[in-house]
Amino acid sequence: MKPVKIGFVGTDGRTLLAALETSRATSELYPGDYRGVVVRGTPAMPAWAGRMNWPVDFLATANNSVPAYAESLIRAFQDGALDVALVMPEALIFDGLVDLVSEAGHGGKIIGLSQKGAFVEADKIACKHLCREAGIPVAPAWTEVDARDYRAVLGSCLEYLHEYGGAVLKYPYSAGGKGARIILNTWEIREVYDLLMNDYKEPYTQVCGKKSPWPLLIEARMAGVEISFTILVDKNGHHQLLPTAMDYPERFEGPPGLDNPITGGMGSISPHPLESPALMQLAEETIARPLIKIMRERGILRQGVLYPGCFVSFAGDFQPKAIRVCEINIRPGEPEFQPIVKRLRNLGALMQAMVAGNLQEVTPEVRREQISLCLALVTGPGGPKQQKGYPWSLTKGEVLEIDFDYFDKKRVTIIPSAMDHAEGVFKADGSRVAYLVANATVKPDQKRGQVVETLRQRLLAAFDNGKIRVIPRENDQGNRLALRRDIGLHYQKAEILIAGVKG
Repeated sequence: MKPVKIGFVGTDGRTLLAALETSRATSELYPGDYRGVVVRGTPAMPAWAGRMNWPVDFLATANNSVPAYAESLIRAFQDGALDVALVMPEALIFDGLVDLVSEAGHGGKIIGLSQKGAFVEADKIACKHLCREAGIPVAPAWTEVDARDYRAVLGSCLEYLHEYGGAVLKYPYSAGGKGARIILNTWEIREVYDLLMNDYKEPYTQVCGKKSPWPLLIEARMAGVEISFTILVDKNGHHQLLPTAMDYPERFEGPPGLDNPITGGMGSISPHPLESPALMQLAEETIARPLIKIMRERGILRQGVLYPGCFVSFAGDFQPKAIRVCEINIRPGEPEFQPIVKRLRNLGALMQAMVAGNLQEVTPEVRREQISLCLALVTGPGGPKQQKGYPWSLTKGEVLEIDFDYFDKKRVTIIPSAMDHAEGVFKADGSRVAYLVANATVKPDQKRGQVVETLRQRLLAAFDNGKIRVIPRENDQGNRLALRRDIGLHYQKAEILIAGVKG
């Protein structure tokens, strides 16, 4: 029997790791033969997979355009080279990839929303109205103003600072996770506003023109713990919640600000330190069911991935009290999806059930005794023009040096992302160059915080000892790569909090 071929569409780390785990994870409850396929990927991925002897196939596209993706997917479905495909990048959904594949008669095989439903992520203001109609809790106050009306922006910010202790300015359209700007005191208002307008003047002009209003979403700042939930939905509206993951979106340790921007994500860990059965049940009742219901009523429901980012409040006994939705994404998170899939045994079976419409029969098979940690290795500062490094100006084209035997011995998976390959050499191509991903098992007599600390130190030691380097042009003994060193420390913080409750 031929394996069921599951395609993961896109050009980032979650695409390759999902394909890899689809092929090599062994399910104890849902036996089947599955083969992961990367649709496009990055230039380094095929060579990397070959070097590692990974059981992953690759499907090329002519270029990075939606028509090129559609052409390759349609041909693969027709030829039997693919049975199912999950669209990862939201931009491909916004621009109608699912629609093009559906028009060719293969809509039942592709996972993702149509253009009609893409507003759930593509338009944050429209999503707020959808949540209000569905009864899904969001920020305690929010408003829409014309971004060029500074007086209106100022008034809303001052009001929210007084009532809620902070305000958040949000460019309402797609911004790669970087469109939110937090204001914590009056002195920051003008500077944060000017920076946002400078960053999004061109996108605003492209989307809205020069004469129409430029919508700006202003929210009251929410407090609590940030937790996101990955919801798989099949074509009939059945759904399953995957394990949670904690994201570290700020570039550096500490609160976000002008010098510590929110980026595409510097690392993640699964499960979230505060995940519990009660929390998952609350997310089910508060978010998943009403969201799927309203999407069905609006006629935008189809098989897809919903990824609401939330703030959770807790009661005095540390039981979850309330969840408020910050935004809803319509694809898996990056890099949050990476540690999630590292803990799943049956990703292929889940993808197959999503298109078959029987997802209620396939429960996520989770390695519950394991914790998975993911660290992003990004381009650091320096270079011929004294670049600031990720996420600002970047140095590109420098050679990557890796001790493959060391990482194999330490059971650490390296996932290439912004990386190129030419003449047998891997090179950094800017931004998030690669990810280090590893799991650890928590034994019955161990505390999770200590297990995570040991795992964290294992990954940091690989970096500190130069086992993976991007060699700077100006210093062949140096390392252009940079990372955050605090990924995972919240496990120990959570144990301290909970221990205080227990006395």
